[in-house]
Amino acid sequence: MTVDATQTAVRRGRPGYDREQVITIAVQLFNDQGYDATSVADLATKLGLTKSALYHHVESKEAILRVALDDALSALEGALDEALAAHDVAIDRLRHIVAGAVAVLAAKLPQVTLLLRVRGNSDIERAALERRRSFDHRVTAIVRDAQAEGALADDIEASVATRLIFGMVNSLTEWYRPGGPVTPDRLADDVLRIALDGLDRAPRGES
Repeated sequence: MTVDATQTAVRRGRPGYDREQVITIAVQLFNDQGYDATSVADLATKLGLTKSALYHHVESKEAILRVALDDALSALEGALDEALAAHDVAIDRLRHIVAGAVAVLAAKLPQVTLLLRVRGNSDIERAALERRRSFDHRVTAIVRDAQAEGALADDIEASVATRLIFGMVNSLTEWYRPGGPVTPDRLADDVLRIALDGLDRAPRGES
């Protein structure tokens, strides 16, 4: 009987991780105990690898951080670009990007969680924070356009509205778990109902 060469390679590389699996497990460890508090030795122990075997998969701890943050940011930026390409009306663009951000969070929960926890302690983190700021500014411009169109209340500063909306989206990392009773689509609908339908133009005090 012949033995499949791929299966043999996996056995020899016990526990048989590929680069993507190493990064996934490392990101979860960063989230569990903090990136700065996690050493290469911690990663190797968690994976059941020697340090030299770990370096066969990834160049460094910093490289894992860079890949994970870029994964989250690229997905968010892609959702924003898609919203701009798909709609001409600002409120439709805003709805699209909010729903898209929820979908990204659900699909890449560990990476987004890590992104939201960076504090600018390294060049990699500072670059990620700059991309986040750029994303926020682009969304704020959409909110401002929606206000100008009369779709959103204009007595709320656009940057404040953006922070409040995405504060709600970002808070999902604290409790949402994929595979639970609430699907990503339903979650996006609920966020949109609360965040945007609550920003109607009815004067305060009116029902």
